[in-house]
Amino acid sequence: MKIRTKLLITFLTITVVPIFLIYISILGLSSYQNRVFRETYDVGQVDLSAGASIRVFSHLTESIQKEIEEKIAKDPEIFTDQSYLGDLNARMTEKHSFLMVTKDGKLIYIGNDETASSLEREISDYAEINDSDSWGNYLDKNTEHLIKQREFELADGSRIAVYLVTNVVDVIPEVKSMITEMFFSSVLILFITGGMLTAWVYRSILWPIGKLQEATKQIRDGNLDFTLDVEDDDEIGQLCQNFEEMRIRLKESTEEKIQYDKESKELISNISHDLKTPITAIKGYAEGLMEGVASSPEKRDKYIRTIYNKANDMDRLINELTFYSKIDTNKIPYTFSKINVANYFRDCVEEVGLELEARGIELGYFNFVDEDVMVIADAEQMKRVINNIIGNSLKYMDKKNGIINIRILDVGDFVQVEIEDNGKGIGQKELPYIFDRFYRTDSSRNSSKGGSGIGLSIVKKIIEDHGGKIWVTSKLGIGTEIHFVLRKIAGDTQQ
Repeated sequence: MKIRTKLLITFLTITVVPIFLIYISILGLSSYQNRVFRETYDVGQVDLSAGASIRVFSHLTESIQKEIEEKIAKDPEIFTDQSYLGDLNARMTEKHSFLMVTKDGKLIYIGNDETASSLEREISDYAEINDSDSWGNYLDKNTEHLIKQREFELADGSRIAVYLVTNVVDVIPEVKSMITEMFFSSVLILFITGGMLTAWVYRSILWPIGKLQEATKQIRDGNLDFTLDVEDDDEIGQLCQNFEEMRIRLKESTEEKIQYDKESKELISNISHDLKTPITAIKGYAEGLMEGVASSPEKRDKYIRTIYNKANDMDRLINELTFYSKIDTNKIPYTFSKINVANYFRDCVEEVGLELEARGIELGYFNFVDEDVMVIADAEQMKRVINNIIGNSLKYMDKKNGIINIRILDVGDFVQVEIEDNGKGIGQKELPYIFDRFYRTDSSRNSSKGGSGIGLSIVKKIIEDHGGKIWVTSKLGIGTEIHFVLRKIAGDTQQ
C-alpha cells in the first residue's frame, strides 16, 4: 500500500470513523436512556437527546395528570384532603415537580414553600386565563417553571385549582447520565481510534524506518551478516528491499575482496617459493662454471642446459603471473581465426613430444576427426591450454613409465579433446575444485610438484571464453583424463 493511500486512510480514520462511531454510540445511548426514562417516570415516547426541553419535562407529570383526572371524575372532594395531597406531592417530587392547590383562589396546599411564594401571583393570573374544565399549560419565564393547571368545581360550588409545577432548569438524572456517557464514549472512541491509528502508522512506517536505521548502524560498524526483513510493498518497504539488496552486494563485494587479497597473497607466496628453486639451481650451476667445477666440455654443456631449463621454468612462472593479472581484469588478448583441427593438434603434439621424450614420457596421439574439420579459436591461447594440461600431468606423474595420450574426437557439432595420463590420479573429493584458482592437490610444495596453482584455472577460463566446456575424470592410482569441447564449423580451407 502506497504512503499516499495510507495518508488518505489516516485522514478518514481521524475524521469520518470517529464521527460515525460517536453517532452510533449516541443512538445506542439515547435509545437505552429513553427506555430507562419511560420505565422510571411511567411516560410514553420521549426523546432525551433534546436535553432539558419543555417537552421532556411535560412528560414527567403525564401519569399524575391521568390520576388527577380519574380522581376528579370519581372523588373530587379528595383534593381538600391534606394527607392525599401530601402523598401526591411526594410522588411528584420524584419527578422533579411539586403540587399547589387553591380553593376559591386561596392556597390550601403548597408542596414547595420557597418556590410557591414567587409563583403565588402568577398562578392567580393563570386562574383568570383558564376558565375551562381542561388542563392549561403555562411557562413562567420569570421563575423558569412549567405550570400545568386544572380547575374544577366541588358539590358545594367552591372552585378547586390544581397546579403541577416543574422546574425546567433542573437536569434530569437520565439526561445527565446520557450526556456523561456520551462524553466518555466519545473520548473512548477517540482514544481507541487514535491508538489503533498510531499502532498502524508505527507498524507500517516507523517500525520499518527503525529497522532501516538499525541496519545502517550495523553496516557502519562493519557488520554485514544480518538480514533486513521488511515485507511491506509501499515506498518504505521498497526502500528497505533496495537496502537489503545493497547489503547483499556489499557483502559479496567485501567477501570477493577478502578472497582476492587472500588469493593474491597466496599467489605471491607460491610464485616466490617456486622461483626460489630455479634461482638457487641457476646460482649453483653458475658458481660451478665460474669456479671451474665443470672441467670437461660435456659437463659445462650440461650445466649450461640446466641453467637454460631453470631459466625457462622462471619464465613460465612469470608468464603465468602476467596472464593471471589479465584474467583477473578480463583483458586476455584473443585473436580468433579459423583453425584446421587435424593440422593444428598434429603440430602441437610434435612440439610437446620433444619435451616429453626428453623426460622419458611416452606420448600417444589419436585423431578421429576428418581432415577438413574447422573450429574458430585463438591458436596461441589453445596452445597454452594444451601445455598447461600436459604440464599438470607431468607435475603429478608418479609412474616410472609415464604415458600421456591425446585423443581428438568428433561428437556431432563439437570437437572433443581428451588428454589422458597414467599419473597418481585425483581423489573424488578433490575433483570439483581442481579448476579453482590456487587449488593444489599436493600440499607438500616440493620442487617437483610446485607451481602457482593457477594453471588449470587459466585453462578453464580460456575454454569458456571460446564458448566451450571442460571437465575431468580421474581414478586414484590409475590416472586422470581432462576433456574439453570446442564448437566446430564447416570449412573447406585449411589454416
